Amino acid sequence: MPVKRRTVGWWSPDPRGIIPLDGLRVSRSLRKACATYEVRMDTAFDDVIAACADPKRPHGWIDRSIMDAYRRLHRLGWAHSVEAWTPDGELAGGLYGIAIGGLFAGESMFHRRTDASKVALVHLVELLRSGGSTLLDVQWTTDHLRTLGAIDISQAEYLDRLAEALTRPLPTVFRRQAG
Repeated sequence: MPVKRRTVGWWSPDPRGIIPLDGLRVSRSLRKACATYEVRMDTAFDDVIAACADPKRPHGWIDRSIMDAYRRLHRLGWAHSVEAWTPDGELAGGLYGIAIGGLFAGESMFHRRTDASKVALVHLVELLRSGGSTLLDVQWTTDHLRTLGAIDISQAEYLDRLAEALTRPLPTVFRRQAG
């Protein structure tokens, strides 16, 4: 995260927020919303990060240098987006983050339509579970993420889970971008 001009900070919060892959809370209305959107991966990475960086959003931290860094990571196959699209082809919401082994470190999410970012999250969790991943890192547990099942764990527990996740192979769905 940018701390001040030309300085980027790295944070390791304690406690750390995660969403257990078997603990995602999907309400009836969210399940219904999942049928409303088409979910794609890595088809609009630049648009997703630009929407997440919208300066009108509260608590914005994504500046030009962060966007450029993540775009490069995307080109290298490390950063990925999950996007929710309307039937008429509008990008309605999404999220992006970094995939390494069995870890997905979520960075930011946005929505332009109701539940669109949550639909992307539901799809991401399904991809992670089916691909053998074990850790979805959300950094800080916000009230919004708590409603979806996010929990806090100690830094020691996080580091244990991270070490285990990094021994796992990268899910196939993320390997398509690598290279």
